[in-house]
Amino acid sequence: MREGKDLDEVWALARRVLEDSSPLELTAETRGLISRTAQQVAISQQDAEEALRSLPTAIPLLRQIHQRIRDGSNRLDESRDRADELQQQGDYSAAQQVMRDLLAVEVVPFYRELAEVILNKVTRLAEVYATGRIHPDLPDRPQLAALSQRVQQGHALELTDDLRALLHRTAPTAAVSETETEEALKSPGGAEAIMRMILSRFQKAERRFLRSMYRMTSLRDAGDVEGARQQMRDVLAVEVVPLYREMAEEQLRGLDSPPSES
Repeated sequence: MREGKDLDEVWALARRVLEDSSPLELTAETRGLISRTAQQVAISQQDAEEALRSLPTAIPLLRQIHQRIRDGSNRLDESRDRADELQQQGDYSAAQQVMRDLLAVEVVPFYRELAEVILNKVTRLAEVYATGRIHPDLPDRPQLAALSQRVQQGHALELTDDLRALLHRTAPTAAVSETETEEALKSPGGAEAIMRMILSRFQKAERRFLRSMYRMTSLRDAGDVEGARQQMRDVLAVEVVPLYREMAEEQLRGLDSPPSES
């Protein structure tokens, strides 16, 4: 996406100029970048062109662009994290409101678009939670979580063809065998149990991996590369979820690779 690339480039430029005190050279390329990104953060083309006539006015423009990117990015991250937390609690209405509140104040079109995507996803997950029906365009595991939350609220689980297909897709990702899946799908109670198993395995795998990553990074930075390797070996000794096994193996390969020459 060109807009996201422009924002990354102008952010790097702003850091060099505003934080590292590098000189701002108003070349044609730099003028074009600042002019484009000014409009991308809701500063008019006319205001941008006037500011770019001289360095004394171009630098405040760059500072304003930098601030809007920083503020927009921070707001989006905070709102997304809060919406995720509310979703995990089963409060989809509050999660939607968080994103609506963000859209009420955000001026940068790029961040508005990202917020609208998140709001649309949460709204559709709320429909899954309310109706128990699978949505064909949503990721599998968030739908499993919504269905599991629905069951916890006392709603009956309907073993539809869509749900069977969803569980057949997701079970292998949590190292649940085809035999186990087929047996579980003989009854709603079995389907509920396998849903909980899939979600639990991913939750435990994520927590385990993140804890090990933190310890691995600390040990590596302290010069204890062997200790850092052991963190990933410990993960691989117990992990069954293929995704997190692959991630641990990738980290281990990185630690085993010789350092690149500068």
